[in-house]
Amino acid sequence: MKIHFIGVGKMGLPMATHFLAAGHAVSVYDPSDERLGMARVHGLEISSNTADAVASSDAVFSSLPNDKALREVASEVTALATRGAVFVDTSTVSQQASRHVADLCRAAGVHYLRTTVSGNNKMAEAAQLTVMASGPRAAYDNLLPVLQLLGPNQFYLGDGEQARLMKLVVNLMIAQTSAMLAEGLALGRKGGLDWRDMWQVLGASAVGSPILKAKAVQLSERDFTPTFTVHQMIKDLDLILGEGEALHSPLPHTALVHQQMHAAVAQGDGEDDYAAIIKALERSAGLDIPER
Repeated sequence: MKIHFIGVGKMGLPMATHFLAAGHAVSVYDPSDERLGMARVHGLEISSNTADAVASSDAVFSSLPNDKALREVASEVTALATRGAVFVDTSTVSQQASRHVADLCRAAGVHYLRTTVSGNNKMAEAAQLTVMASGPRAAYDNLLPVLQLLGPNQFYLGDGEQARLMKLVVNLMIAQTSAMLAEGLALGRKGGLDWRDMWQVLGASAVGSPILKAKAVQLSERDFTPTFTVHQMIKDLDLILGEGEALHSPLPHTALVHQQMHAAVAQGDGEDDYAAIIKALERSAGLDIPER
């Protein structure tokens, strides 16, 4: 299959690399020269002519940062793609923006798959992402062997925007898990418990979820190097709260976590991993922030 991939950031690059390794013809585009240089190192073809690349591809994938980028890319793709091609977007965006793209694809005769993914860049590199897909079922079935290259768990959720909402549900719970950890760990430190001891016990306890265990090794060393930054989590929380408002579904705990993430930014931790909400809660408890 001939694939054009738009957006080879931390998530897009490993996805495109997995497609190439499986024998697909893959070309890529990214506005960043640095990311294109990294793609070239991985053996990916750098597209010099976007129009030709899109027009000659069976499927166009994208991994984009926000609604605005998706709207812009979709406008270009639908203007250039041949009828019957598939546009596959993996971004975390609003249902509103995605519906706009669906309208563009419908008018252009392009099949539109929303294939959101759960997992960080390390999981993407290890082909351990969970894929949540919605859109035309026939297009999904045809692309499933390609999507399976991204990870072992594949879920088809419906023919509309279900994948968009499911991704926000997952990220809502991830954000709240970080807030739960922040309160518990701050309480433990305040009472004199050892930081590493707490992480060992939590990982072996009834609350030792996959996300907690995934974070444990790094955070037990107080390493807040980002897999997903505080700023990025705020962007997703903005989307989540927007969906809650649109659906008249109250999200009181999520709204509080949203404010706590802003506190982390105000304290200088916006580019740290979103788990830096832990440091914000520690400061609120009057605790010092240890050096690594």
